[in-house]
Amino acid sequence: MSPPIRAFVAILLLAAAALCAPYLATDAARAQSGLNPSNNLEARLVSNGPARAGETVTLAIVFDPVAPEWHGYWKNPGDAGLGMQLEWDLPPGWEVGEPLYPVPKRLMIADLMNHIFEGEYAVLVPIKIPDDFMPSGSIPISVEGQWLACTDKICVPEGGTLSMFLSSDPDAEGDPQFARWQAEIAPLLDARGSFEVAADRVRIMIPLPASVDLPAPHVFVANERLVEYSAVQTFSREGDTLIVDIPRDQFGTDKPSTLSGIFAFGDGIGVRFEADPGAVPVLPVKSVLMEKPDIPPLHLLLLGALAGGLLLNIMPCVFPILSLKAISLARAGESQSQARREGLAYTGGVVLACVGLGAVLLILRAAGENVGWAFQLQEPNVVVTLLLLAVVITVNLAGLFELPSLSITRKGEPASAFATGLLAAFVATPCTGPFMAVALGAALLLPPVQALLLFAALGLGLALPFLLIGFVPALRAMLPKPGAWMDRFRKIMAIPMGLTALALIWLTKQLGGEGFALFALVVTFGIVLALAVVGRLQRAGKLAWPAFGLIAAPFLLFGAFALPSSYQPQESSAAQSLLEPEVFSPKALAKARASGNPVFVWFTADWCVTCKVNEGVAIEREVTRAAFEEAGVVAMVGDWTQRDAQISQFLTEQGVAGVPLYLWYEPNADAETLPQVLTADMLVERAQRTR
Repeated sequence: MSPPIRAFVAILLLAAAALCAPYLATDAARAQSGLNPSNNLEARLVSNGPARAGETVTLAIVFDPVAPEWHGYWKNPGDAGLGMQLEWDLPPGWEVGEPLYPVPKRLMIADLMNHIFEGEYAVLVPIKIPDDFMPSGSIPISVEGQWLACTDKICVPEGGTLSMFLSSDPDAEGDPQFARWQAEIAPLLDARGSFEVAADRVRIMIPLPASVDLPAPHVFVANERLVEYSAVQTFSREGDTLIVDIPRDQFGTDKPSTLSGIFAFGDGIGVRFEADPGAVPVLPVKSVLMEKPDIPPLHLLLLGALAGGLLLNIMPCVFPILSLKAISLARAGESQSQARREGLAYTGGVVLACVGLGAVLLILRAAGENVGWAFQLQEPNVVVTLLLLAVVITVNLAGLFELPSLSITRKGEPASAFATGLLAAFVATPCTGPFMAVALGAALLLPPVQALLLFAALGLGLALPFLLIGFVPALRAMLPKPGAWMDRFRKIMAIPMGLTALALIWLTKQLGGEGFALFALVVTFGIVLALAVVGRLQRAGKLAWPAFGLIAAPFLLFGAFALPSSYQPQESSAAQSLLEPEVFSPKALAKARASGNPVFVWFTADWCVTCKVNEGVAIEREVTRAAFEEAGVVAMVGDWTQRDAQISQFLTEQGVAGVPLYLWYEPNADAETLPQVLTADMLVERAQRTR
């Protein structure tokens, strides 16, 4: 349900409560008892002791549902509901303090987050008695209260006049349950925090001792319409400082002078805090709270990562390195021991690369960076390095020079398989395949050891076919025998590797502009020239590699200075689409969903081959454009070619770690996550269904 509809529901509830209020008054006898038999959430008024001049007496409004399905609301009820309204009748000079609440619970109904209390609970209200109070007998106290009682299906405005006689006898005792009710109230932190309100985020610093364990952290913000109540909250912690980052309510306009709330970190456990406007530091990300989707058990995540890695072998992103794998597999038939060494070496390279990339990803996120899977291809220097590596492998396969670790003529050399495994994992993993999205998304939320296990399982899945061929003779026997054909095959396989290099040249332009790509080509030319000289010297039987250093060094020095100065971040190219999409932002998505039209959002990147294949097959088609136009579908694209904190955060909130991601929103409905491999008519059928 969109935020405007949430607001509309809340307004209706408020109006209903106001209209029904005149009919909720109790008669004199019921008011005297403090009970209204017609209420589903019964209430009574009790005290913790006698009235003494110059002191504070605490009264408790105790709520008790007539059946377990009924619940009440915190003072900020959330997306829907109604906070309690009180009008006191006290002796002259008596002052009412702010009501104090226990730690609420969260209840999600139809995309609405509610802040509720279940079972019996008490709201404590401090009453300051003036110094000149002259005690005499019992003092009548009453309060006119209105509140909302709800189940998961219906809500009923309720209320009544709660009254009691407060004793002035110094020896009078309060209700025996008062100690329990006071213990359930969230205590107030001594130190005040600070907060910042940005265009789309609210960041809060809470001074919380480092010794406090946080098994299930969540912040209930008392200020209404300031934050998105159902959004994912990101926590970071260092010493006695805790930072919470919450998406801002896109339809809220106020920037409060103070902020207050309850920080909950367990079942009914929490503290109250108050914060003033001020600087909020950036700390390492410790944990992200995910309500949707739930994290599956670890064994299922491991199976998903293994299956995802296995399927990567047939995904388009793996095709550029198939040449290296094919040659390695063919060479595996020479001997059983060599085949096993090759299989283990290749597996070691793949698993090491996946775990290494995963470890770097976790370290960057712990340092406060909003990055996701395939972050390496968002770095221009990494792309240039991959370009040079692809060119080196291409000219090696074409026979321009010989590199021992990549040669197919040397026997018993596991270094070639290990290097191939490293390259396979580094280049093949940017596009997440089926089964991988949930596993890798969960890896960003799990403890480091479990997360690294998932990355290792991904690598094992990617390496599994090659490993099986190395250890299963029947599979190895299906490969052709080594022979002269291997040299011809190697040169043929230089073609797809060369296409990979061309794709990387295009990517350098998409990342850094034409000047950046031109300078990268100059460096590439220098490397190829140096390798050509190396090849001539090798064929003449002379010492070759010192010549490579002499020729390549000036070009590498040129690149070290010219590439950084020529780098110019480029605008999103994904927005230039046949569908004329809007550029993704959380605010733009909220506005599109509020329009009442269907919404299609896709997240892509220029380095994601699967993304580009899906765009050609299902998105960038005239029939798709026509169906969207007829159904009024709002198209929106998030281009993740360059690093984008908003997209990274949104992907994390969706429980995925990379692209592609495709979301379809029916009017007034939650997102439907489409498969990562789109079919030609998938989008057209959904558009036609909504007409």
